[in-house]
Amino acid sequence: MSSLADTAALFADRTRAAFCQALLDGRAWTAGELARHAGVGASTASEQISRLVAGGLLAEERQGRHRYVRLAGPEAAALTEALAAYAPGTPRPHTLAASGRQDAEARARTCYDHLAGRLGVALADAMTARGLVDTGSGIAVTPAGRDWLADALDYRQPAGARRPLVRTCLDWTERRSHLAGALGAALCTTALERGWVRRVGSGRAVKVTPEGSEAFGRLLGVEA
Repeated sequence: MSSLADTAALFADRTRAAFCQALLDGRAWTAGELARHAGVGASTASEQISRLVAGGLLAEERQGRHRYVRLAGPEAAALTEALAAYAPGTPRPHTLAASGRQDAEARARTCYDHLAGRLGVALADAMTARGLVDTGSGIAVTPAGRDWLADALDYRQPAGARRPLVRTCLDWTERRSHLAGALGAALCTTALERGWVRRVGSGRAVKVTPEGSEAFGRLLGVEA
């Protein structure tokens, strides 16, 4: 079993940290894609991926000659996002394209399988204000919140589900919490499937559509 120091050491390398942040988009990436993203060679990428897999942060899948990796699960994603939020600041982008991508991600993005950025925090605030989520002692979905999930998102927590219905995730751009857990995943999945948000390019950024603006306003009173 890895100790806290062993797990923390996995993020102490810039290449490994860059891999984990890239994988917050929830997709499976090849070693080559991660290498190009981080600007490192194939051998370096392979070595660092192996360390992350051995440390339990990444899960590996093989299809033929291709090696795919993804974050090992919601816990690995939450840890990566939380550490990013505790970092002193976001590096200043050096190109106009990078600046635009950073601004788009700060407005609205996916964080593994839930919504983050200003949109994610606004949705979390609205659900708390409407009594759908209670933060009085820890965080929990209220009976009204469970009804809302069933009516608005057609989601009912399966009996015996191991994943928490809701938990907080510290947002690295807003320095406040958005909602994760099964609730966050259901909201993100529904938003993508119903066209309330659409992905921007191949990154993590999403854009709220006119249909999404209407839906978020009607369901939660959020002006997106």
